[in-house]
Amino acid sequence: MSASLVCVVCGTRSDPDPSRFRCACGGVLDLVGAAAVEPIDLGATPTPLLSLPWDGIDLRLKLEGMSPTGSFKDRGAATLVGYLHAAGVRRAVADSSGNAGAAIAAHCARAGIALDLYVPAAAAPGKLVQARTHGATVHLVDGPRQAAADAALEAVAAGAAYASHAWSPWFLHGTAGFATELVAQLGRAPDALVLPVGSGTLLLGAWPLLAAGVRPPRVYAVQSAACAPLANAAGADPVAVTPQPSRAEGVLVARPPRGAQVIAAVRSSGGRFLALPDEALGPALATLGRAGVFAEPTAALAVAALAELRRAGDLRPGDLVVCAITGHGLKAPDAVAALTTGG
Repeated sequence: MSASLVCVVCGTRSDPDPSRFRCACGGVLDLVGAAAVEPIDLGATPTPLLSLPWDGIDLRLKLEGMSPTGSFKDRGAATLVGYLHAAGVRRAVADSSGNAGAAIAAHCARAGIALDLYVPAAAAPGKLVQARTHGATVHLVDGPRQAAADAALEAVAAGAAYASHAWSPWFLHGTAGFATELVAQLGRAPDALVLPVGSGTLLLGAWPLLAAGVRPPRVYAVQSAACAPLANAAGADPVAVTPQPSRAEGVLVARPPRGAQVIAAVRSSGGRFLALPDEALGPALATLGRAGVFAEPTAALAVAALAELRRAGDLRPGDLVVCAITGHGLKAPDAVAALTTGG
């Protein structure tokens, strides 16, 4: 069966089309069938899996910051941009708080696709330098992360192809490689997976493969208390929130398009959501640093959650636990310094 797109809301099926990023009803689209896409090659190799002793659990850190542009977003960007390139797209629009924009810009540069990137004006400068260096035209948008997404949608309405990491099923198809790689490295699925969640693209890409295993992991999804529409949800859908400032900028997504899917995946796994304040990030960054790992603040959310999960009994002695360290500290060194030194 060739690949097709299916709306998760109304069930409408359609052929892949780079001009279609959501259903006419407004629902997100899932990719079904055989999706033969040649990813854009930036020389990515399996990211390291580092053991770190932690209070009786067998903790492994999956160092996604060792990807070509410094974050897990390379996985999805390689496949998404590969699809756009094969479809003949030569100009695209994206929005990002930083890492996805840098990854998409790098892969677009490799593919010869011009990129207009809409980002919050307060985004980490290093990530914007990356995107500009790769040739992206960066548009700074005042206001929260959602304002950048809204600005990008205006450009899409005018006819641009939307290279959206949050909406695109092709991006999820790429992040699925995280699960394949992790199981190959461990020899099995972990007992628990802890990771930061904003739009949830890493979780949603990995979960179908992990869930299909003999013993799927419990998934613990960590948000910033400054913007926690998933962690605060009592029902099946995200709740409305007004984002507050946070150093964990990568997860400040007030309206995650696939939020209901993320909630369903976490709950079905037997895991749960957590929402942590910025005060928890400094100690986690310092712990990682002493283990030889330089992570950006968003990535530190996963490690910051371990103490509460252990105390509450979610993580048990002998559990094999994987924390996704989603981005390198060189992405936001000033923010790391402020959190670890009080500067």
